[in-house]
Amino acid sequence: MRTNVGLWWLLTAFFFVMAVIYTVWNLIVHWDAAVANNPDGTWWVYFTGSVEWVGSVALLFTAFMGGLIAFYVGKVHKAQGGELPEDVLTADIDDGDPELGEFSPWSWWPIVLAFSASLAIIGLAIGAWLMPVGIAVFVVAIVGWVYEYYRGHFAR
Repeated sequence: MRTNVGLWWLLTAFFFVMAVIYTVWNLIVHWDAAVANNPDGTWWVYFTGSVEWVGSVALLFTAFMGGLIAFYVGKVHKAQGGELPEDVLTADIDDGDPELGEFSPWSWWPIVLAFSASLAIIGLAIGAWLMPVGIAVFVVAIVGWVYEYYRGHFAR
């Protein structure tokens, strides 16, 4: 976890530096000199620079998002009260293997759910008539997956 915090802060710094470099580079490339004649008869040179704002803002917001993730992961690391087994070099694989829940390796409902999602997306791309079919298959897949332990051979 400590390594993740460090990596996210490193990414934040990288994207912030890249945002600054990108903005300065745009100013240098688009630096145009213009000569103006004042009403009092004096001449002076002024420079106009422009920035490509989409790239600058995107890089800056990427740095902010990385900072948010780094801050959150750092707070979680501090709140857990110790090192995770993944952070200890002498830890075994079994040390970080908690019980995650009950999963059905024989269940076909996740495949039906993925099919319904692909059917709905294809419906967006090809024709709107296919999307309700995908949504109907989605509802059937969700109900089947949720209630698979309440009926049939594996009922409790």
